[in-house]
Amino acid sequence: MDKKIEGIKKFWKKFWFIVWKDDSLKGWIFSIIFLFIFIKFIFFPVLGLVTGTSLPLAIVESCSMYHEGNILSDYDNWWQEHETKYLKYDMEKEEFENFKFKNGFNKGDILFIIEAKPEKLKIGDVIIFNAEQKNPIIHRIIEIENQNGEYIFSTIGDNNNAQLSFEKNIKEEQLIGKSIFKIAPYLGWGKLLWFELAKEYDKDPRTKFEGFCKEN
Repeated sequence: MDKKIEGIKKFWKKFWFIVWKDDSLKGWIFSIIFLFIFIKFIFFPVLGLVTGTSLPLAIVESCSMYHEGNILSDYDNWWQEHETKYLKYDMEKEEFENFKFKNGFNKGDILFIIEAKPEKLKIGDVIIFNAEQKNPIIHRIIEIENQNGEYIFSTIGDNNNAQLSFEKNIKEEQLIGKSIFKIAPYLGWGKLLWFELAKEYDKDPRTKFEGFCKEN
């Protein structure tokens, strides 16, 4: 038994050295492999279990929730420009001002996502849902209906001029989660940049590098 314990100690001591202290090429390769395995197969599954969603962290990939100025956005000016869009949903400035993300968020921001319980969602919440698009959609709830005991949601992007067809009738089974706060602004660009640059070499000549967001 003592030999087994001693063997385990030696193994972990060697493993710890290779992963965290070895500055050689072999050490770097082992560190990258270890971090990849840890994040993909341990960190994210555990975080998903805790948050109750399959996507506990989400990178914003579009400008549909952008407010001019982003973090330094002037809420009063933004509302003045977008007020007409929300009036038809009986949404007032004072009501919107109490919503989470009242200043929106930007492409590349990383959001923390928790389980979206249909009965607890309310107008103004920012949800992430499947809509048979390339990527899940992250938009704000503007209407909620209860049809025969099932909740139906309607959303719109803060920076969009109107609703998209696929967000007018969102069912419970489409929900992935609810965003509750921004973890890091712009940090997701570390991943997005590769996808954006790839568009330059896309077969479709109409695609181009979109860069950072701007007001519609």
